Amino acid sequence: MLARIALALALVMGAVIGAAAQEPDLIFKKSTVWRALTPDDKLAVYGIDDPVVEGVACHYTTPERGGISGTFGVAEEVSDISLACRQVGPVKFKQRFGQGDVVFSERRSLIFKRMQIVRGCDAKRNTLVYMVYSDRPIEGSPKNSTSTVPLMPWGTDVPPKCGDWLNK
Repeated sequence: MLARIALALALVMGAVIGAAAQEPDLIFKKSTVWRALTPDDKLAVYGIDDPVVEGVACHYTTPERGGISGTFGVAEEVSDISLACRQVGPVKFKQRFGQGDVVFSERRSLIFKRMQIVRGCDAKRNTLVYMVYSDRPIEGSPKNSTSTVPLMPWGTDVPPKCGDWLNK
């Protein structure tokens, strides 16, 4: 029994670490609060590719604090993150996945807060569903954003059924 729990924890940690290993592409930043002697507060737009679903990309916008604490990387970032995901090519699944699997994860404070993008499948509508949220071990955060990607034909390719790739 303990061996099963240890194996499950190792698999979960591997999935989270694998998702966190992907570096997002910075698209652009826009200043929102001017600061005289330190960096401004900004909104930053990033792009990532789904590591399991080829042909799907997500873009998210996140606030980045300036000031002294932001300069040294110790500012706790707010949880206001928006998300948009789209089909950008023919969809091909690289492996099976579970509902709520982590696509991308990033630290949002020195120790406790993480932003996560997770994926699910609405099999009835053949649509991938992505959600971004930030979490904290103690308080949590209800702020989130959701984006859907209906799987559509691309050229002559018939789209796969996302429900066929779910771990059951």
